Amino acid sequence: MSSEASRKVALVTGAARGIGFATAKRFLADGWRVALLDVDDDTLLRNVASLASPDTTMAVHCDVSHPETVALAVASVVQKFGRVDALVNNAGTAIFKPILDVTYEDWSRVLAVNLTGPFLMAQAVAPIMRDNGGGAIVNITSISGLRASTLRAAYGTSKAGLAQLTQQQAVELGALGIRVNAVAPGPVDTAMAKAVHSPEIRAAYHDAIPLNRYGLEEELAEAIFFLCSDRSSYITGQVLAVDGGFEATGIGLPALRGQGQNG
Repeated sequence: MSSEASRKVALVTGAARGIGFATAKRFLADGWRVALLDVDDDTLLRNVASLASPDTTMAVHCDVSHPETVALAVASVVQKFGRVDALVNNAGTAIFKPILDVTYEDWSRVLAVNLTGPFLMAQAVAPIMRDNGGGAIVNITSISGLRASTLRAAYGTSKAGLAQLTQQQAVELGALGIRVNAVAPGPVDTAMAKAVHSPEIRAAYHDAIPLNRYGLEEELAEAIFFLCSDRSSYITGQVLAVDGGFEATGIGLPALRGQGQNG
């Protein structure tokens, strides 16, 4: 049995709910220790308390867009756990507006959280991983970063930039023993999606997704965990779409795909 100090540590941002919280639970299920970071203190503290595992979890307030906050957050994780083996850059924000209505403030905030945040987190964590023999980073992009969609000028651009940053990080950090990959979720059945996606929107997504359903938070967590684990030891610089085939459909119309099934 390995000592407590040798147990691996995952740091997950945007971990108060949704994909981030599901990912934290997946690491815990495999015996990792987990630092859960979020800007939403109330939800974070409530959900971390529900895990009932104070020795292997910690809740950390962090706005990933601020260098000082990031530095303090990472330092607190190292102080408690002594190491970081995996970083999951899941924190994100979205503003859905027509492109001509997106304000400078809208644009700046989305880019700060979704693109600058993962840059700052990786800069803070990579030296710790290097000194401990390596590690893995997974950036959570989006299918919106791989194909354009309405109302997503800031969001989609930030996620496309994050896909490029993933490759830059992979190329430069590989020599330090750090692998960097990205997961691009398609529509996922999160609480937010359930609240804002009308029945019409859900039906349209079902029509456009070959597997004909939304993904589950746990399915995203499995992909993220795989890319952080030793089972993906020769994978780096990749963007994995976990989307039920949504990205693969390109601009093909669901009606035409239906005809193909009848052929």
